[in-house]
Amino acid sequence: MRFLMMHRLDERAPEWNPGPEFVEKISACIQDWTERGILITAEGVHPSAKGARVRKTRGGANTATDGPFTEAKEVIGGFALINAADRAEAVRYAKEYADLFEEVEVEVRQIVEEDELPS
Repeated sequence: MRFLMMHRLDERAPEWNPGPEFVEKISACIQDWTERGILITAEGVHPSAKGARVRKTRGGANTATDGPFTEAKEVIGGFALINAADRAEAVRYAKEYADLFEEVEVEVRQIVEEDELPS
């Protein structure tokens, strides 16, 4: 099964400007998970000041809002797409991933596979 882990950070968190220690820890995790077949891909993203939000409401037009998103307490700082046997294992990996940060929230969501879609 595949799971998406999205990590949310306060935009003032030190991980937005990672030092050598954090880079070393995250790099070691990426290498380990890649070698063990856990990690499919992972990326960090720039702060919300460099982003935009597009919103479409039912029956309405698309609207775009440029960042930063000051109303958000925490914003997505990156994601990892992983392989796990089940949700419990994915949550264990998320805890391991969260331990790399000083303070973080990691949301774990199972990927909808093609064979789960109605035919």
